[in-house]
Amino acid sequence: MENFRKVRTSEEESPLPFPDLPPDVVEMKVKEGSKIRNLMNFAMAQMELKGSRQIVFSGCGRAVTKTITCVEIMKRKLGGLHQVTKVCYKTLLEVWENQDPLPGGPAQNLTVHKNVPSICILLSRDPLDPNQTGYQPPEPWHGLGLQVSNAEDTSSSSTKGLKRPLPPPGEELLTKKLQVQVSDSPRGSGTTDCQPDGRH
Repeated sequence: MENFRKVRTSEEESPLPFPDLPPDVVEMKVKEGSKIRNLMNFAMAQMELKGSRQIVFSGCGRAVTKTITCVEIMKRKLGGLHQVTKVCYKTLLEVWENQDPLPGGPAQNLTVHKNVPSICILLSRDPLDPNQTGYQPPEPWHGLGLQVSNAEDTSSSSTKGLKRPLPPPGEELLTKKLQVQVSDSPRGSGTTDCQPDGRH
C-alpha cells in the first residue's frame, strides 16, 4: 500500500436511530477535523435563538470523542437536557489511488470498506422515555460543582478505614513535640531528633 494514496472517504448514509423525531430536527455531524467552537456556536444558536427543542450529535471513528465532548459542553451550558445515546457501527468507503501505475496501464484504484464505531446522541428539552436503552436524566443545574465535590469524595474514599479526622490546628504539632521530648535517646548522643520548631 506504500504506492497508494487515499483520495476520498465517503460515509454510508443511515437513518437516525431515534423514533418519532420531528422532520426538522437539527443534526450536528461531527467530523474528525471539526472545530468544537464552530460546532457549539451553531448548536447553541439553534437551541437558544431558534428555540429548537431537540438536537442530535453524531460522529464515527476518530470523531466519537469530539462528539461526546460537544454533548457534555451543551449539557453544562443549557442544563435540564434529557439524553439518549445509541452506539453502533457505520461503514466508511475509502478510495485509494495508485501513485505508481504500470506504464500504459489504467490507473488502479482500490475501494476499502471499513466498519467503524459510531455514536448518536439525542439531547432534548422535552422529557423522553426513561425506559429506552441509553437514556440519561437531566443533571442538576449545578452539576459541575456537584461533580467536583463528588470527585473529592471519591479521591479520599480509597483510604476509608484509614482516614482519621484532622486535628485542630496546632494539636498535631504539639503531639510531635511531646513524642520528641519523651524520646529515650540521650541528648548529645550523636543522634539528632528533628523537632518541628527547628531546634535540636
